Formats: sequence, C-alpha cells, structure tokens
Amino acid sequence: MSLGREERRSRATSFGDVADAYERSRPGYPDDAVRWLVGAEPLDVVDLGAGTGKLTRSLVALGHRVTAVEPLPEMIAHLRDAAPGLLVVQGGAEAIPLADESADVVVAAQAFHWFDHGPALSEIARVLRPGGRIALVWNIRDEREPWVAQLRKEALASEGFVKRDAATPVNQSGLFQEVERTEFPHTQRLDREELVDLVLSRSYCAVLSPEERAPVLDHVQRIFEEHEIAGIVELPYVTQCFRAPRR
Repeated sequence: MSLGREERRSRATSFGDVADAYERSRPGYPDDAVRWLVGAEPLDVVDLGAGTGKLTRSLVALGHRVTAVEPLPEMIAHLRDAAPGLLVVQGGAEAIPLADESADVVVAAQAFHWFDHGPALSEIARVLRPGGRIALVWNIRDEREPWVAQLRKEALASEGFVKRDAATPVNQSGLFQEVERTEFPHTQRLDREELVDLVLSRSYCAVLSPEERAPVLDHVQRIFEEHEIAGIVELPYVTQCFRAPRR
C-alpha cells in the first residue's frame, strides 16, 4: 500500500508531535556510511530535513561545516541541543532558504521520501556548487532477523509502504550524474522504553489517537518481553546510502 500525497504530507508533519520519542529512540548512522556519503575532509554540508540531528551530530564530529534545514519547530529544539552553535534554518526541501552554490554536499537522512521530488531536486541542485553532490541515507530495519519481522507484522502492519527509491527520481531529474549506492550493516541496542518510543516515532503510529495507539504499543511490549536479553534487544539495520554529483 503506497501513500498518497496528502497522507504523505500529513505523516511528514506528524513528527513534531513525537519529537521527544524520535530523539530518544531513533538510531544514528555508522561512521563509515557518513564518510562514504560526504567524505572525510571538512566541507560545507547542508543537512536537509535534519530532524533532531541524528546525522547532524556525525557530520559535526567529522569536522564538516553544517547548516541544518528543518521545517518543524519541535525538531529544531532538539537540533540546537544536539550541536550547540550549529547554524539551523527553518525551511523545507522544496524552497531551501540558502544562497545559490553555497554547499559542497546536500544530505538528507530518513527524509527524501517525504519531499516533493521535482522542486526539491531543483532546489538541491541550485544550492550545490559545481562538483558538489547530493547524498541520501536511510536506516532500514533488517527483517531477516525473525523478531524484527515479527515487529513489523504485529505492530507496524498498517504502516503502509513508503517508497525509498532514491536512484530513480535523482537519475530522471537530469540534474545529477548517475547515482552510486552502497549499504552498511548497523545495530541498535534498545531497552523497553526505547523500543516503545521507536514505534511511537514512526509516522504511522504518530498520527493515531491515544486509543488507537494503545494496542499497537501493547504488542511492542510483548515482543520486547519475548526477545530481550538482560533488558536489551538488538535491532539490526541495513544503512542504505546514495550519492550523485551535480551536473
């Protein structure tokens, strides 16, 4: 089941209501993945749809000069805590409030599928310098692990299908060279509350009423009890990475 434009927009804005849960529970990104996306030498990087700063922290730690662009005030509050002194600009991908040719890399983490790809890709190309590149990344739960597949089936079955195909829209835009892609393994350790928050932070759950959420979160509690070891579950991910230079 794919998401229509209006439902996609509604879900994208719902993250403001669960910003605290998002910050507590969402994973960061492997250092090797971040280096592949943006390189190791300090660059001017725009973190587009930066959320609470899960990727932003890694970019700053590698020495990049980061401008975080985020539309939701609730997320921006966490961004400022994540990296004090960080340049944060409120705005969206379809109208990036930055100057032409002001960035070496524009990166989007867990965000590109929420963008209106046509105007967003034009805006990304506009703010990139010659030789600059777009870099996109997602942490995807690895459902080859049986309990992770169980989590999907019993707690997130109504989540809907969110298309994370970066290569097709970027290649078809005519604004970038051919997309390269790679993957990195990643594992997150979660306690009970963090696993509950992880599900709560999903857009599907964020838009539910408290009454509708309750049985979903009850399933999560039971799954945790079945699979925890010493109060922890290990959640495997595949970190999918895409990059392409501007034409």
